[in-house]
Amino acid sequence: MATDPFIVHVAGLRRNRGPTAHVVRRGPVELAGPLDELGVDPGRSVVPLDAEAECDLTLRPFSGGIDAVGTVRAPWVGMCRRCTVPVSGELRIAVSERFGDAPIAEDDLYPIVDDTVDLGPLVRDAIVLELPMAPMCRDDCRGLCPRCGADRNESDCGCVVPVDPRWANLDVLR
Repeated sequence: MATDPFIVHVAGLRRNRGPTAHVVRRGPVELAGPLDELGVDPGRSVVPLDAEAECDLTLRPFSGGIDAVGTVRAPWVGMCRRCTVPVSGELRIAVSERFGDAPIAEDDLYPIVDDTVDLGPLVRDAIVLELPMAPMCRDDCRGLCPRCGADRNESDCGCVVPVDPRWANLDVLR
């Protein structure tokens, strides 16, 4: 049985209350939400199914729990929302979260169960919140022509946008 790479034992850290612990963990992200998409729709981004996320955190004890401060990194892929070419990148997310004892854990605390913290939900939440909602291949992407479908980044197709007669009177202002 494989062990979860995001489980960290914190009994010694909580007992001593003074030192900090530096942890770097790498592993697959729990599949849920936008992470479990098999295909990528235009204008969406996902973490690839075979990708691994990495968290680099400093754990500090406080009365009743553990502070986790550091960064989460993960690759993402998607399609440009304007021209539908594949795009990719890497998320680098600064995180600062708290873990608390399970019986008294509040809504804004991740639970500590049996003197262990599971960094997996923290990593997943950080990634889901930072995935680009509408990725673009570049800032000046001109997209596809709505008439013929040509990629206007490669060449101008020469299509003329039809004039809407309802707005024709405003053309004199140009």
